[in-house]
Amino acid sequence: TYKEPFSSKKDRKIAISLFLCLDMASSSNVLSKEQFLCSICLDVFTEPVSIQCGHNFCMACIRKYWDSNDLCQCPMCTNTFDKRPVLFVNAFISEMATHSPDQCPAKPGEVSCDVCTETKLKAMKSCLVCLTSYCETHLEPHQRVTALRRHKLINPVENLEDRICKTHERLLELFCRNDQMCVCVLCIKTDHETHHTAKVQQQIQEKLQKVQEIKHSVELRKRNSEGEISDSAQVFTVLMRSIEKNQAELIEVIEKKQEAAERQAEGLIKELEQETTELKRRSTELEQLSHTEDDLNLLQSFPSLCSPPLTKDSDLCVGTVRRAVSQLEETVMSEMKRLFDDELKSIQQYAVDVILDPDTASPWLILSKNGKEVRTGEKKHKLPDNPKRFDSAVNVLGKKGFSSGRFYYEVTVTGKTEWNLGVARESINRKGTVTLSPDNGRWAVILRDGSKYIACAPTRVHLYLREKPQKVGVFVDYEEGQVSFYDVEARSHIYSFTGYTFTEKLYPYFSPLLNDGGKNSTPLIISPVNHTD
Repeated sequence: TYKEPFSSKKDRKIAISLFLCLDMASSSNVLSKEQFLCSICLDVFTEPVSIQCGHNFCMACIRKYWDSNDLCQCPMCTNTFDKRPVLFVNAFISEMATHSPDQCPAKPGEVSCDVCTETKLKAMKSCLVCLTSYCETHLEPHQRVTALRRHKLINPVENLEDRICKTHERLLELFCRNDQMCVCVLCIKTDHETHHTAKVQQQIQEKLQKVQEIKHSVELRKRNSEGEISDSAQVFTVLMRSIEKNQAELIEVIEKKQEAAERQAEGLIKELEQETTELKRRSTELEQLSHTEDDLNLLQSFPSLCSPPLTKDSDLCVGTVRRAVSQLEETVMSEMKRLFDDELKSIQQYAVDVILDPDTASPWLILSKNGKEVRTGEKKHKLPDNPKRFDSAVNVLGKKGFSSGRFYYEVTVTGKTEWNLGVARESINRKGTVTLSPDNGRWAVILRDGSKYIACAPTRVHLYLREKPQKVGVFVDYEEGQVSFYDVEARSHIYSFTGYTFTEKLYPYFSPLLNDGGKNSTPLIISPVNHTD
């Protein structure tokens, strides 16, 4: 009868393992590894056969050996046979080889046998009494020995000692949701009696299901992103084709107008040259007339002096040329407007809802309740000190920043004599004097003195606009490093910053500037984008 003379679980586990090893060593049905190896290929038997001398080989090995030799003999004892023996598979050895320990090594992720000393085999069961996992061979005593048959066997589990309740020595197969810990069936009858418990396997399934949901969400997001990229690529491909087509049409129109203007100019030049030649001839005749007294004879000799020269009205010529140039300019401007109109329609699809961030607003600024308007007040307000807030410059940023993709918004500037608009990176200096430049993290276009439009590039660019913008559109392509400004009402392009590399979030940037005695008191208004067809 098996007794447990050891106090600790570790000693008990060692004793059980030794017991099993001794029991199996004495058992006649446990064979050594070498007894299952073919002496020719030195591997576990495949279709093992026995020949007359009693030695065993793989069928393919012994046939190949005999085919390569003149004599039919045993490779082990060199016994010679007059006639090649008929080979039959040895069913007993084949069955034993199939159950050889080397045939079922534990794979990664599988529980391995704790008793195997060389190749660790896949465990078939774990014993809650022995705290040991066994392969099919080493499990045999638990199915045969009376004392061991009373042990509690479960499906194989790794780190079995950590899965046993320290108090009741039972499997931690339940999970207490109240205390967020694993418990055994006896624990829920004592300390966790009123708690909400669930099977650990249920917890595992719930976690696995959550993992699957997250993976599905990631995969769905990936597919959506790929779809957005594909759609964007298609949109920009269509846009580029439209631009190329419009550009070709514009060039063709300009060339035709240019050819017509050149032909008209050539005709005018030819006529003027003819008139000049006629005038020179008359001048020569008059000079000759001045050297003679016989006017009548001279006039008869030079009849061209009797009629006035046929000259075109010079004002008419100049007016014709100006009209031709004006028509050419109108055609060019019409084509350019159509081109930029198509471009603006394409980028308006990236419109975002911009809300002003009161935590960034200067104490001088007054924001509307809906966060869509900003103007400069008459006095400085007392606001909480915030590292995000502009303390001196009358600036404010949008609440949401963008670190990828494209975005677009529109701002009504009607009635303003001065303003700043654009985008700014997250790390800009918000205290003290603010310098508008991409080098300082700001990409902006500004209005000064009611009519001076300036792009705040590293070297400032003065912009000469045909019309005064009433609504300004701002478009950002993060990956392309581009910030563009548009006159929304005139459907025309104002200016673009290009070739930059953005490395942090970009925020919409606004400054209504000072009131200037009421001349500039009108607010900047973030307007809804009108998606035209």
